[in-house]
Amino acid sequence: TTASEWERFVSRVEEVLNDWKLIGNSTGKLALEKGEYTSGTWEEKSEDINFADFKFHISHYFLKQECENSDWKDKLEEDAFPLAMQDLLCMNNDFPPRAHCLVRWYGIREFVVITPGTNCEAIISESKCNLLLSSISIALSNSGCQVPMFVQIQQKWRRMYAGECQGPGVRTDFEMVHLHKVPSQYNHLSGLLDIFKSKMGCTLSPLPPISIAIRFTYILQDWQQYSWPQQPPDFDTLLGGEVGGVEFGKLPFGACEEPISELHLAATWPHLTEGIVVDNDVYSDLEPLQAPHWSVRVRTAENPQCLLGDALTEFFRLYFRKESTEEILGKPLTEEEDKENSDISSALMKLTEPAATVPIPKLSVSNMMHSARKHIRLHHHIDESPVNTNVLNSILLYLFPDAAVVKASGTCKTKAAQSNLFLQLKSAPSDSLTYRLALCLCLVNYNHGGLRAVAHVWQEFVLELRYRWENNYLIFGLAGGHPDLRSCLLHQKLQMLNCCIERKRARDDARKVMEGSKDRDHMVSGSTTTTSTLTREISPGKSWDSWSDSEDEFFECLSDQGETEAPPTEEHKCKAEGRLHIYNNMTLLNSVEPLFVPVTQEPAPMTEDLLEEQSEALAKLGTSAEGTNLRARMQSACLLSDMESFKAANPGCVIEDFVRWYSPRDYVQEEVVVERGNTVVKGELSARMKIPGNMWVEAWETARIIPARRQRRLFDDTKEAEKVLHYLAVLKPADLIHHLLPCILHAAILKLKEEGDLILNSHSVLLTVI
Repeated sequence: TTASEWERFVSRVEEVLNDWKLIGNSTGKLALEKGEYTSGTWEEKSEDINFADFKFHISHYFLKQECENSDWKDKLEEDAFPLAMQDLLCMNNDFPPRAHCLVRWYGIREFVVITPGTNCEAIISESKCNLLLSSISIALSNSGCQVPMFVQIQQKWRRMYAGECQGPGVRTDFEMVHLHKVPSQYNHLSGLLDIFKSKMGCTLSPLPPISIAIRFTYILQDWQQYSWPQQPPDFDTLLGGEVGGVEFGKLPFGACEEPISELHLAATWPHLTEGIVVDNDVYSDLEPLQAPHWSVRVRTAENPQCLLGDALTEFFRLYFRKESTEEILGKPLTEEEDKENSDISSALMKLTEPAATVPIPKLSVSNMMHSARKHIRLHHHIDESPVNTNVLNSILLYLFPDAAVVKASGTCKTKAAQSNLFLQLKSAPSDSLTYRLALCLCLVNYNHGGLRAVAHVWQEFVLELRYRWENNYLIFGLAGGHPDLRSCLLHQKLQMLNCCIERKRARDDARKVMEGSKDRDHMVSGSTTTTSTLTREISPGKSWDSWSDSEDEFFECLSDQGETEAPPTEEHKCKAEGRLHIYNNMTLLNSVEPLFVPVTQEPAPMTEDLLEEQSEALAKLGTSAEGTNLRARMQSACLLSDMESFKAANPGCVIEDFVRWYSPRDYVQEEVVVERGNTVVKGELSARMKIPGNMWVEAWETARIIPARRQRRLFDDTKEAEKVLHYLAVLKPADLIHHLLPCILHAAILKLKEEGDLILNSHSVLLTVI
């Protein structure tokens, strides 16, 4: 015969139970510890099933348990009651505060629920309810499942369930009655015990004492006339008030309406025995003020308007916008239009430029407005600017607070102690420029014009970074050193730009000192002043001194330093350059001269995207001999530079001297007995250094005698800075939001913690007063 829709439905339920491995005896500890329902983790698995064209949702709720370290397996009996029936008798976890309503009513740790699908009508008719109950009864019997199964009936808001649990030779039916008005005889403990005893059908006389757990719940729904500890948000501060000033360092917090709809106070007597207390229609011992346990929980309003959530939601929506900054802000002016506005621009520049010109410009508020002046010339009308001028000035001063006060040292320091939260989120430190930028753009989007305002501020931000790069100003709010790969990519890019500025400043300072010393020397000798020249270095083909043969390298040197391409003379060999200090009181192997640690170039800083590109480029070279050789030379640029610096600092040295300093483990020393029984210590290169074609030996043979200051730079700060600035300039607002999302989540978590601490402190003060 052809299977009916009802048979298919029962079969489908059995398949789901089998897929979830709910067949046979229930597994788990026989008795759970007190409070385990609250402290444990509840999990849920769901699937959709159909009864003809009617959709149902079947869900499996269970308490996750660590069974590896428990001995429950040894205590299981073949014909034991299902765990659900034993949970019904256990009183250790009555009334858990956070759980499914069936857990609170029955105390079970695992169950299956079948509910009508989304947008499906409720199961109201008695015939349909009975059909569903028959279906789950057959499915439980066929599969041998001992997990209780429920069906939601009546309207969903009533939370009515009917169910069944089957075990070996035993069955438990779960039934509910929902009354609009409780009869007076059932409104106290005595009447409820009468119902319970009548349902038991027990023939014993007298009945054994009944264990009872009691909870009175009081619901408070209207407290508008009472004071509430959660103060409403200060909208004047958030929106700038009458003066328009905004605190960009603080995320909005608070609700525009009361977020709590109900307050539930529960007075609980967790474990009583019949006869200890009296509760009938005349007298009651159950005084809530004397209950041993009190608990409170709240029910929140549906979708209340909360400022922090709204700000984060609006900020996240920008992630789905695909326009570029130019498309959002419009095209720049033509030359004729720019000429028409030249008078206005000139007037603004006169107002904002420093009063006097000095050789080294100082950082001031007037310099900070440099980017704002540029942006005015990019738009047709000043009044069309997405962000008000006063607000824009406040934003720039918030992002770059060092512009308000001239920094004598020109450096910026961040707090030493930082929370590890930004490491977990791959965000940025809470006192960094990147973190402040995320806060600022979130508030600009929320309060000052949305996407166009965000694009405007970002454009100004990039222009300000270029201004700082061109004028050798360090970027405030970034820790020194190489990019922190634990932070987000945008923070790494800003740190890379700061590294470039640091290298550029150091190089310029060293050049000025050297030029000053040369000027003094020439003044004494009567010669002319030395001028700086630009020397071009062309790398010879296929040699260790350059693995990038297709590119021309430029570096700056002073004219008296000599031609680096010329072969070193005997006089040049004897002249040591670029020494730091003597290394461990060692001497060179072929002379009595001490071994000096050379001045070397610092390795090039890298961001995570550059590291990934480098790894991909190395992987594409393949495993051929030529590819392997090229890969080795690409990875040995720093090694070759250190060798050349070492040769310049230690004339007459050999590769063994370099290995003793650079890699001491590759120089093996041992005592050797010589004539007359004397012992001397002799050393030699390790076995891996003696392998034919060793990379170190080949690099040493081709390394020239050049100190670090005259070598080709391992890190081209000019090129890398322009790459970073270009990357930032073409970044779309959506991509910018993608980079800043971890930072704004980081800020939101800190804001919640701050507000929570304030509430806890206020409650502590209140309790102290009481």
